[in-house]
Amino acid sequence: MRILYRLWKWLLRPKALGAGANREELSPSHPSSISEARLLDFLANTTDGVSFYDQDFRLTHYATNLKSIHSRPLVVGVALWEIYPNVDTELIEKFARVLRGGTPINVNLQRSLGEAPRSAVVFGAANGIGIIESREREQGGRGSPEEQERMMLLHQATHDALTGLQNRRRFSENLQQALSVVDEPNATALLQIDLDGFKAVNDTLGHGTGDTLLQLAAGRIRDTLQDGELAYRLAGDEFAVIQSRTGQPAEAERLAGALIEAFKAPFMINDIPVFVGASIGIAFGPGHATEGEQLMKAADIALYAAKRDGRGCARIFNRSMQLLLEQRENLRRSLRMALDRNELYLEYQPLIRAPASVVGFEALLRWRHPEVGTIPPSVFIPIAEADGLMDEIGRWVIEEACRQATRWPSSLTVAVNLSPAQFLSGSLTDTVAQIVDAVGIRADRLELEITETVLLEQTVDNIDTLNTLNVLGIRIALDDFGTYYSSLSYLKNFPFDTLKIDRYFIKDLETDRKSQTIVRSIIGMAHGLGISVTAEGVETPGQAQWLIREDCDYLQGDFLGRPLGAEATRDFIRRSSKELIRESGDEIWRSSVRPHA
Repeated sequence: MRILYRLWKWLLRPKALGAGANREELSPSHPSSISEARLLDFLANTTDGVSFYDQDFRLTHYATNLKSIHSRPLVVGVALWEIYPNVDTELIEKFARVLRGGTPINVNLQRSLGEAPRSAVVFGAANGIGIIESREREQGGRGSPEEQERMMLLHQATHDALTGLQNRRRFSENLQQALSVVDEPNATALLQIDLDGFKAVNDTLGHGTGDTLLQLAAGRIRDTLQDGELAYRLAGDEFAVIQSRTGQPAEAERLAGALIEAFKAPFMINDIPVFVGASIGIAFGPGHATEGEQLMKAADIALYAAKRDGRGCARIFNRSMQLLLEQRENLRRSLRMALDRNELYLEYQPLIRAPASVVGFEALLRWRHPEVGTIPPSVFIPIAEADGLMDEIGRWVIEEACRQATRWPSSLTVAVNLSPAQFLSGSLTDTVAQIVDAVGIRADRLELEITETVLLEQTVDNIDTLNTLNVLGIRIALDDFGTYYSSLSYLKNFPFDTLKIDRYFIKDLETDRKSQTIVRSIIGMAHGLGISVTAEGVETPGQAQWLIREDCDYLQGDFLGRPLGAEATRDFIRRSSKELIRESGDEIWRSSVRPHA
């Protein structure tokens, strides 16, 4: 049957498109992608039995010749089962699968009771389905090889090849059409869906497993949908659902909850349970936007909020989300120029060895934005990591900290935090070696602090990097110990010089016995392994006294000394003969502060 090919050529031939139109942006089965007049012209002249139906399976368009060959009257709005009497529940379910993005199918349809059925092709059309009757009576229920080829051609133009869901082109057309016919603020809901953890599956189990996962994920999305809900694959692990239902926003929230729940069970691939979740952003049209692109942007902003709030959840767009995102984008642009504009600077917090010897300082990165003011590292460092800026910024931090340390007494050390992006870049050891040589600082005066997140994959490269730094004489500290995973295998396999106990265990150290037991155990274990211990976040005399009694090697916190600028740090060192804390209430803190010899 050649009708699918002729239908495509007729509707998409140049004079139907207009000058400069992009043929690939139109769907051969989509009546709304061409002018209504052109479609009616085709239907009036074709000799084939073509008809289109909406999502409720009611007639919207049909070829003129069908009027003369059907025993029942053809009127726009009549139900499909009134035109074809043998349509039953089973056929309706097959049509619904096509409607939800399934492949075209061959079925047997009767024009009237008692007549032999004819073969027909059922394919997805704009917000509905299309039916093309064969000119021959049914002979086995399958079309010719040529017919099957045309069906595949039609399907490929409008559907994603991997998952079978409708594709991005079809999505854009259907979304704009849905927005053009509604008159309620929230009548059309757009749900943008992103898979949580998909990249890790792709990277560890391979792209073949990733493709299988996408197919299974599409199936779960499709199985969750009800009437008035259509699914699409946009790109990669990004999916979308257009929902046209009353009762919003409750209906969109119900669907989002059902989708999130559907992704909680593992996907079994090659007998391996694979877990991915779903984050969802929701926007409503025309309330949030009247144009498809703008509604997609609103849903994307809501999706970003869902990712930021912990993933595996859904968020509905609101204007404050857009404001926060715009502020973040402004920061992202400004951060790219901050280093050149000398907006980044370092502060230095003293590191104290009991009772009151200054042994060094930790360099802390700061950003003074010319308009916003001081921006905390917790805000701009994730942006720098996501944008690939940490190598450049990290190199500057190490070099600047080392240059400042050369102005201090040679006994004082400087500690620098490394981001996971720096550690895993592959060039860290070369960068550190070059800086140490160029600045002329002793290698053992530099301590690099890494967090457990960079050690989640105990690869040969990780081990080599740490061992190389150790050979160079650089000290290595494991920061924030006690949080995240705290695997003891780290302490066995990597050459750490220092463990830094996270402030979470220090803040209630004076009153909480559990914190006391944990901190005491960490100190004992570290000393047994020949590793020094630093307690972060020391804020009270009582905390300091308890840690000293338990033989903690080094203390750091605002009680002992707040972060200082470069010049103030040098003043702090020059005033080393003065008392560190004048009003601590304990004689131990009346000792003089002196650089450790």
